[in-house]
Amino acid sequence: LLRRSEPRGSVAICVVRGPSIGSVPRCSNKAGNPVNEREASPTIARIKEVCQPPSVRDRKNSEHWVADVYLRDISPYLTKLLLRTSITANGVTYLMILTGALAGFALLIPGLPGATLALLLGQMQMLWDCSDGEVARWRGTSSPKGVFLDRVGHYVAESVIPLALGFRAAGFPEAGWLDTPWPLIGALLALLIMFNKALNDMVHVSRAYNNMPRLQDKESVGVPTVSGVRKLRSLAKFFPFQRAYHSVELTIIAFIAAVGDAIVGDLSVTRIVISALTIFGVVTIAGHFVAIMTSSKLK
Repeated sequence: LLRRSEPRGSVAICVVRGPSIGSVPRCSNKAGNPVNEREASPTIARIKEVCQPPSVRDRKNSEHWVADVYLRDISPYLTKLLLRTSITANGVTYLMILTGALAGFALLIPGLPGATLALLLGQMQMLWDCSDGEVARWRGTSSPKGVFLDRVGHYVAESVIPLALGFRAAGFPEAGWLDTPWPLIGALLALLIMFNKALNDMVHVSRAYNNMPRLQDKESVGVPTVSGVRKLRSLAKFFPFQRAYHSVELTIIAFIAAVGDAIVGDLSVTRIVISALTIFGVVTIAGHFVAIMTSSKLK
């Protein structure tokens, strides 16, 4: 019998009996739930091996480009620190939720300081988002609750940021900001982004209701079967405006707009940006709906 301490003082009892997965003995805690008995302070190479398998790195839709380009190179160092603590994977996800919300609230700080802080928090949100999954994979604690919290985190960030961007365009906290249409435009943009995100979740719910297998995260799954729609989708690759509605892109765009505002001396650039995002948001939803209906996602 091998014993190890788990968070909050619980004890895992590992009975090395029969085959095990790699070098990891099969363990269970006092509640009888299986846990993984891995080293508490792994190397960075070992974290990458276990927590960043091809099934994670090769995802076409779930893996954000900033994760693919640089955050997956940074996240193992944060994950290594987290594994030395008692924080759970869901606890890391709560930090992601909080950081995403703070990225939106940071935009309420006027000028470049607020936009810069939002930019940094947007990156930090995605770093937490990488590490929570890595902690879960290392400890073998992946769960439906973790997936749910991850969805909550992205919905929170991607609703608060456009709302705050509307307040920012109105000149908050200066007098008279509520007399402008910009807070309403920000709310409309938030609604459009939420509906566009919900379309993806509607696909998974529809498949689950019909006892269909889980949708594979492959690019071919989303390719429209109608040639005309497929051509329009190909054209969108040259101007991928539909990618602007993620928290990372929104904070980057808000920062660029703030730089423009600083140059021209008013909020005109931010106002042009939020107007464009709202108009293209309508186009994005229409295109997304048509793409889903003409692809194999619901077949």
